[in-house]
Amino acid sequence: MDSTDAADHELRQTRLSKFGRMLGGVSLGYVGLIAFTTIYTGKSAVSRYSLPLLVAGAAFAALWLLLRGRPRSPRFVRGVELSTLFVGTAAFSTLALIMDLTASPDMVVRSALTYMLLVYAVYVPSSARHTLVVAALMTLPLLGCIFVAFSAWDPALHDPPAAIWRKGAPVGDMAYPATIASAFIWGIAVAMAAGFSQTIYGLRKAVSDIRRLGQYTLEEKLGEGGMGVVYRASHAMLRRPTAIKLLLPERAGKDALVRFEREVQRTAMLTHPNTVTVFDYGRTTDGVFYYAMELLEGASLDEIVELDGPQPEERVIHILEQAAASLAEAHDAGLIHRDIKPGNILVVDRGGIADLVKVLDFGLVKDVGAKPPGNAGADAALTLADAITGTPLYIAPETLTAPQSVDGRADLYALGAVGYRLLTGTHVFDGATIVEVCAHHLHSPPEPPSIRTGAPVSPDLEALLLDCLAKRPADRPASAHALRDRLRACSKAGIWTHARASAWWAQHGQRLRARHQEASATPSGRALTVTRFAD
Repeated sequence: MDSTDAADHELRQTRLSKFGRMLGGVSLGYVGLIAFTTIYTGKSAVSRYSLPLLVAGAAFAALWLLLRGRPRSPRFVRGVELSTLFVGTAAFSTLALIMDLTASPDMVVRSALTYMLLVYAVYVPSSARHTLVVAALMTLPLLGCIFVAFSAWDPALHDPPAAIWRKGAPVGDMAYPATIASAFIWGIAVAMAAGFSQTIYGLRKAVSDIRRLGQYTLEEKLGEGGMGVVYRASHAMLRRPTAIKLLLPERAGKDALVRFEREVQRTAMLTHPNTVTVFDYGRTTDGVFYYAMELLEGASLDEIVELDGPQPEERVIHILEQAAASLAEAHDAGLIHRDIKPGNILVVDRGGIADLVKVLDFGLVKDVGAKPPGNAGADAALTLADAITGTPLYIAPETLTAPQSVDGRADLYALGAVGYRLLTGTHVFDGATIVEVCAHHLHSPPEPPSIRTGAPVSPDLEALLLDCLAKRPADRPASAHALRDRLRACSKAGIWTHARASAWWAQHGQRLRARHQEASATPSGRALTVTRFAD
């Protein structure tokens, strides 16, 4: 039994226990009411109802007591359920033998068991087949007691309705019509209960199937974006913390999902410690693509700036150097990220490293490696070479003018904009509309960070950020490796120590955790997708 089945079984055991407690309470409550009535009226005759109710209450109480507490085996739960429900409903059915026939004992007992069965079908997770088994256990004592009760009908003492009994008939003729009528009405109740069980159990099964992807079971939702949803998940065997991203066809489109699946396969081969690790990927039966990655608990660069403002130069260098190392491996493998932004760079405190950078969400990754000539047409259809994709605040100019020629230097432009955001607490360019922001990327020279902040900035770091933000790709660092080398050569490189990083997390970690608990799941940044059409 896997974790999901175990959880379902535990829920069913808990619901059965509570169902038994409810029925036992009602049955014993009636016994108390009968005792009060007997004392108040002085008529001891009503006490004859007490014994069946006591037996029924004891059986239902046994269902409650035997199934509460620690989880039991499915066989034990099934045996307790069927035996106690049979004894309890059989005892309750004997009330038909005790009640006066003029009080319509068939309707009273049948109505009570109908309510009981319908509540069972709605409250206790069961398949329609299992509900029919439970109903079958109730049927024999119910109809048997009704038949026996009406066999004692004496036309000399009672005058039953002419519609269901022929006046002057022999004693006992009332048993068959009363039992047949009860069987018909009870059959309708059983069919309704089976329908309820099938509907509710089917919905639970559908939700369970959605929440279980292969060996992964979805838990709480962590976030939601334009193409899908991210969940915390657990693996049935490995017990490692995992995040699952679901990409929904109705949001992304089938072609985009095919491309994304292909790129996730390639991204899964990246092994750099500063790149998020992809564990697994696949598709559900209804076409939802998902991939499993390491679960990271830390702070995005956006959160760090919002919480603590502009960061020291030495920390900016420390973070950018790690991000550049991640991009270097991807670029060497022929992959460009195309959506580098503060929200996709996470800083975590784990494994004894207080400021470990993880580059996330290669969801817009583009493969610029060699393709087999025979596959060129299909590949072009999937990659949409003329599609402009990215986040406006961090988009390189060539992504807007010639997206088909984009290479790794577009990621370096975006990383330079990220560094600018970290250092100044502001974006390189801002505007009232996306078009205005894009126009700035195309034509406006970036304001030097020292002028933006009004505070001195090391010339080497400022020059490097401005080089990354050059309009022409040729004027930027030639590669992520070159960018990393220049970061290491900065005058303040290596000054951000583990002790300083640990002190920062000690000071701000609790506030970050509180923010995460309170924040609603919303996508970060503004996504932009523009398609160029040929004239």
